[in-house]
Amino acid sequence: MKKSSNPVGWFELPVKEMKRAKAFYQQVFKVKLEVAKMGACRMAFFAMSDKTYGTAGALVEGKDYKPSTSGVLVYFFTADIEATLALAKENGGRVLLPKTSIGEYGFIGWFRDCEGNRVGLHAMK
Repeated sequence: MKKSSNPVGWFELPVKEMKRAKAFYQQVFKVKLEVAKMGACRMAFFAMSDKTYGTAGALVEGKDYKPSTSGVLVYFFTADIEATLALAKENGGRVLLPKTSIGEYGFIGWFRDCEGNRVGLHAMK
């Protein structure tokens, strides 16, 4: 029997200035990002494990990567949407959608990061 998986296996968030973006995401999500050069791009990787739920990804700085508030929307899990939105704002982001109920599926919120990307948040509580 073939093992099934969720359809998304990786995400990349475009950035203009890696140092600024790395600091922003480390502060907002209280994580450590590891930077590496991959071909012509610089990437800052979010920690990942094949034993946990969710998809891994990275910040990417390169000529073909352009931040945007339109297009694909990546959602990060968080225990507290309002606190995470506040951290985004404190670190140079802007709240685009405050904590909003999506019924039995929990809550969402959106912010614009320091690079100009629209980023989503999701929490069950």
